[in-house]
Amino acid sequence: MQVIDNITALKDVIGKKKKKGLRIGLVPTMGFLHEGHLSLMRAAKAENDCMVVSIFVNPLQFGVGEDYVEYPRDLEGDKKLAAAAGCDLLFSPSVREMYPRGYATFVEVERLTNSLCGLSRPGHFRGVTTVVAKLFNLVCPDRAYFGQKDAQQAFVLQKMVADLNMDLQLIIGPTIREADGLAMSSRNKYLTPAQRKEAVTLYKSLQEAEQSIAAGEREAEVLKQAISQRISAIKGACLDYVEIVDTTELCPVLLISGKCLIAVAVRFGQTRLIDNVIVEV
Repeated sequence: MQVIDNITALKDVIGKKKKKGLRIGLVPTMGFLHEGHLSLMRAAKAENDCMVVSIFVNPLQFGVGEDYVEYPRDLEGDKKLAAAAGCDLLFSPSVREMYPRGYATFVEVERLTNSLCGLSRPGHFRGVTTVVAKLFNLVCPDRAYFGQKDAQQAFVLQKMVADLNMDLQLIIGPTIREADGLAMSSRNKYLTPAQRKEAVTLYKSLQEAEQSIAAGEREAEVLKQAISQRISAIKGACLDYVEIVDTTELCPVLLISGKCLIAVAVRFGQTRLIDNVIVEV
């Protein structure tokens, strides 16, 4: 596995691979890799000639008072995991390398970023789309891989790729969960043992909503109230939001019809966790 930390060297290596006609699969990450990331890497390895992983904790997607400084980092451990997953090239730039002095250009997707996490984390998605657009320009991937856990991010990036006529395919892999159902996340590291035990309630509440829909419930407000009550009963948990939205504009729905996204965000102390399911009737 080749490790590169500067843009000049990256563009040189990528240029040579493209001249050979190699298909490139990109897995963008912020590091502290877990099985969710590794599942995307294995897919990228299987479907492309060259698998590139980026590790970059992007300051633009963290708001004031969020956990940018504390965000877990383990570059040496990540290198070993990426290599074991078949990574051909690992790109791990510094902040100054990605955003040199005087940097002033941003990419922003409107409408889809006005709900869910976009409300409680203003500017977050502008940071995501900006860094991902830069990575797409640098790596020139044929396919890029993201996880369903970050559902709103996936929808926003799909919109960016379509609107800007980017010549690549986005692959959205399924949410990878712990044995008890908790969605894997680098931020799970922050949870105390008691919080970790309670955090599984997020997925359980979503499963119960799925079961209610299967039994015939169609009122979005009834489903949201049930989820809210389940989560609010957890000591120390603070519900950020529970929403049921369509999968085109991410607008709230009154009745479950067609394909809908049920999404929750909950804080355990300073740790913010998200989860979601997509239902279709």
